[in-house]
Amino acid sequence: MIVAVLRAIRRCGNCPLLSRNAPCASAHTAEYPCCSLRVMPDANRFSVANSLLAALPRKEYRRLLTGFEPVTLTFGEVLYEPGKPIRHVYFPTDSLVSLLTLVEGHMALEIGLVGREGMLGIPVALGINDSPVRALVQGTGSALRMTSAHFRSEYGKCGPLHRELNRYIHERIVQITQTAACNRFHPVEGRLARWLLMTRDRMRSDQFRLTQELLGNMLGVLRVAVTKAAGDLQRRELIRYSRGNISILNGNGLEAAACQCYQIVKNVRVRTQREHSNREDVPVAAMA
Repeated sequence: MIVAVLRAIRRCGNCPLLSRNAPCASAHTAEYPCCSLRVMPDANRFSVANSLLAALPRKEYRRLLTGFEPVTLTFGEVLYEPGKPIRHVYFPTDSLVSLLTLVEGHMALEIGLVGREGMLGIPVALGINDSPVRALVQGTGSALRMTSAHFRSEYGKCGPLHRELNRYIHERIVQITQTAACNRFHPVEGRLARWLLMTRDRMRSDQFRLTQELLGNMLGVLRVAVTKAAGDLQRRELIRYSRGNISILNGNGLEAAACQCYQIVKNVRVRTQREHSNREDVPVAAMA
């Protein structure tokens, strides 16, 4: 479905989905319900599932679309390995990817989480060809993919993309530094609560699948510690955890149980997005 829409956009520069006067927008919604371009009830407005792309002006977004390929990212799939070339950059729409650093070649520790708010392949924007981390898909879903070569070409001539990526890189730096402090000083239960909330925010769902092994990698602890922390949260009726399936039952309670790192990172994201919204050019997903 997404492929068909992108092909239509490539054929016609005046695609109704990119027009402020879109009389057939509702028809597109009916025909392509899973499209990454979400047409809103108001026919003069549509939203883009990836927040970083949605912040771009309409003209810039339209040009970038021609270089995108819609793909499905599958749970457990490895997109990047440390020291290996980055062949594609990814803009998740409803998928989730963990960034892991490897210790002694095999032990993994999560240092970042990327979902619909951002992009995978930041080193390419900084002129670096190889990945410093392993990128592991932890939430199956869709993404828009572009070759690194094409991205470099577009990045060099798209000022708004520069601006939005600078904002996002700042958010990632905050997330990575806060995660490092969190892993060192905070108890496992609070860290697990933080990580579940971050997953919920990016997946936009209170239900997702996570194995104990993956949770151990995320938190840098043994499985027994994960079992104990998850059990404590479950006894407090904040989550339900069974055979790798997690349901958040009480979001407010889970936020209270999480360490302060969750709110610190979230506040930075909200503040930077607010600052960048005060500009003259209209984002692609803005109200007409």
